[in-house]
Formats: sequence, C-alpha cells, structure tokens
Amino acid sequence: MAGEYVYNLAGEETYKDGQTVIREGSPGDWVYVILSGSVEISKAIRGKKCIVEVLQTGEVFGELGFIGGMKRTATACAVGETTLGIIDRGFLEEEYNRLSGQFRSILETVTRRFQKILERLYDQGGRTEPRVPKVLSLTYKERGAFINAYTDNASNGGLFIKTEKPLEVGFQFILRLQLPGVPNPLQIKSEVRWARPPEKAQPDQSPGMGIQFLEISENDTRVMKECLSAPGQDK
Repeated sequence: MAGEYVYNLAGEETYKDGQTVIREGSPGDWVYVILSGSVEISKAIRGKKCIVEVLQTGEVFGELGFIGGMKRTATACAVGETTLGIIDRGFLEEEYNRLSGQFRSILETVTRRFQKILERLYDQGGRTEPRVPKVLSLTYKERGAFINAYTDNASNGGLFIKTEKPLEVGFQFILRLQLPGVPNPLQIKSEVRWARPPEKAQPDQSPGMGIQFLEISENDTRVMKECLSAPGQDK
C-alpha cells in the first residue's frame, strides 16, 4: 500500500474542496502522493462526468504520465481541503533509470496498453452514474445504534450522507435505503469512501460522508434507477 512508503518530496500543495489538481487531456508528468484529505478521479464520457475512484491519504496518482509520457488520462479534484506531496522528479528519474532499458520498455508498453484498454472500456461499455438531487431517507448502524439520516445526492453507485458524525473511511456496513413508493427499504452493503467532518466543511458545504455501494442486486439497481429518473422529490 502506498501509505507504507516514505517518498522524497520536492514540495507540498494544498487544494480547497472541488479544486482541480489534474485535468484530463492536459500535459504533465508530476506524480503526487496524498498527505491529507482525498482526491476524486473522474473521466468525461460522452460529455458526462464519471467518477472512477476516490483516493485516500497515502495513495499515489499521476504515475501514468511519468512512466508513459502521455497526456493525463483522468481529472483529479480535491475532496475537502487536501494536501498533496509532489514526489521529487530527480529522485523518480534516478530510480527509473536504474532499471534496465528492456524493463523500462516493458513498463512503458504496459502503461500505454493499459490506457488503451481504459479508453476502450469507457467508450464501449462505460456507464456514467450522474448524481441526482433526491431527498431519500436512510438508516445505518453505528456502534450498536441505528442512525436515521438522509441524502440529497445519490446515484446508482453511491450517495452522500449528511451527518455531523461521519464514519471512518473504509468502514463497511449495511445501508437501509427507503425509496419513495417502495414498501420495503433496500439493504445495500456499502463502504465509506471519504468523510468531511464539521471542522473541515466549507461555508457552502455540508458535513457528511461519501458512500460507495459494494453489493447491490440487479433488482435493487433497477428500482433505484427508476426512482432517480422519476420526477418529484427533488430538493
């Protein structure tokens, strides 16, 4: 795991919530490590934003540009106030050049092939999961007690829970989501991908946590899609 390593840093940069670190399609080969906060990685697919992953403290990004010398393959934005370390370029080049020419060539080939596979997947079968402003009630269990909450920002892949006491990043739990017009709540295995406690929320932000669905049945996915696409209940 990236957080287990100590990197030689050339500097540090701090970004506000939503601020862009890397823009898809732009040149650049700096490699970053997240010192605090989170970074959302997304791609533009048919004009819509598709969230690929939310990276956490200790994780590295930007490595494809360094190894393959290609333009940025995705957009990276800060989630909450985020501090990044810029891994020293001289250190990276020194370490990279220690590899044999043949091994470097293999790495570069694999990197470019990986980029092509990603582009093909997104172009042919990639699905966008736009966030929809729907007020939905939900319940989850915290320290033995059930917590009633709500979300006004949901998609088929996850949602944002407004709460003054967000759970720890990586915590997994069963989310009971009540949809309008559906008699029984959906029970979805979920994981906390990022958290924004009250002290880190900006004036125009709500404290809470970003939830990713880990296990959801095809039927529940269909029911949720119908709910999110239906008019009404918008905030």
